[in-house]
Amino acid sequence: MYAVEVRDHVMIAHSFRGDLFGPAQKLHGATFVIDVAFFREDLSPDGVVVDIGRAHEALKATLAPLNYQNLDELPQFSGLNTTTEFLCKHVFDAMADAARTGRLGPGGEGIVRIKVTISESHVARAWYESAL
Repeated sequence: MYAVEVRDHVMIAHSFRGDLFGPAQKLHGATFVIDVAFFREDLSPDGVVVDIGRAHEALKATLAPLNYQNLDELPQFSGLNTTTEFLCKHVFDAMADAARTGRLGPGGEGIVRIKVTISESHVARAWYESAL
């Protein structure tokens, strides 16, 4: 299995609902590092998994509406706990859509799996991974 991974980051604010979250129920900030890995069985005719530049641009476009935002105030997240795990799936869905619609360029059609990892610190991270 071949893979290519791209990385970016966002700075956000949010809060959580529920006793499980203790002090994180209060508004707090986070800087998340997001890694997206694209997998395919064989290389494209050009010898790549995917165009790294286009993959990075797709990730940046996905994260731009979140950067420097209070996620609690965004309509698409209304009433939801925007946990790291939840955000992994949000990014995954956007990257899967980019692959399916050709926005990753030649090679994107051969992607069979995507893994999104979000690191919330140097000691904690979450990920979502699935086949396309």
